[in-house]
Amino acid sequence: MRRKDRQITQIDDIEAIIKKADVCRIAFADNNTPYMVAMNFGYVRGNPSRLYFHCANTGRKIDLIKKNNYVCFQMDTDHVLVPGEIACDYTMTFQSVVGYGRIHILSTKEEKMVGLNLLMGQYTEKDEWTYEDSMLKRTTVLRLDIETLTAKRKADLS
Repeated sequence: MRRKDRQITQIDDIEAIIKKADVCRIAFADNNTPYMVAMNFGYVRGNPSRLYFHCANTGRKIDLIKKNNYVCFQMDTDHVLVPGEIACDYTMTFQSVVGYGRIHILSTKEEKMVGLNLLMGQYTEKDEWTYEDSMLKRTTVLRLDIETLTAKRKADLS
C-alpha cells in the first residue's frame, strides 16, 4: 500500500468496515478482460476467513469460477464529500477493504445453509433461518476463502 498513513492493520477495525459495507464487488478474470459484479455477502472470521455469496445456478460468474477461481474483492463505506475552495481541493472520505482469494461453488445442503445464514446475518439481526430444499436446489452459494486482506481509511482533513 502506497499510503501507509491510511492503512488499517487491526483485524477488528477491518471487520468493522466489512460489517458496515452493503455490497462486496468481486473481480473475475475472463482471459484478458476483467469482469466485476457487486454482490450481497456474509463474512466469518477463521483460518481462513471467508465471504459467502449467492447467485443463480448458471451464468457468467459460474462459468468464470469454473475456469479460474482466483478473484479480487473490494468493499467501501463512509463516503463523505469534503468541499474545497477550488476543484482540485475537493476530496472524499472513505474506508475500504481489498483482498484476494479463491472462490468455490458449494455443493451440500449443509454448506449452503451455513453460507446463507451468514449472508442473512450481515443484513438482519437474525442468523438462523430455515430453507426449503427447492430453494436450495435453485440457488448457488459461493464461498471465498480469503488469502490476503488490506484496508485503508481516509478521514476528514478539516
